Amino acid sequence: VQLQASGGGLVQAGGSLRLSCAASGRTFSSYVVGWFRQAPGKEREFVASITWSGGSTSYADSVKGRFTITRDNAKNTMYLQMNSLKPEDTAVYYCAAQVGGRWTRWGQGTQVTVSS
Repeated sequence: VQLQASGGGLVQAGGSLRLSCAASGRTFSSYVVGWFRQAPGKEREFVASITWSGGSTSYADSVKGRFTITRDNAKNTMYLQMNSLKPEDTAVYYCAAQVGGRWTRWGQGTQVTVSS
């Protein structure tokens, strides 16, 4: 599977953005997929994930209650709705897919900048 993230941009604190991750290949629906982010000078960190059916999701504590991950297998697309954005959410956001329980497929990243 190949992944391409989009939807990043500049937003004021308290605002919202929706990221999209388009996947190629017919087997998208079989993958656990998720979002990671990397801020300048920091390591890449987990943000959220969703199982192949969409029935189970997981979130980092820092985004719980503000971010929502969803997927549309018919469109081979995953989304991250980000609300109540904070300056500390500023990062490059990457979508990823698990293969064999490991995050091995990565998209190219999209920049999210939250101004105070």
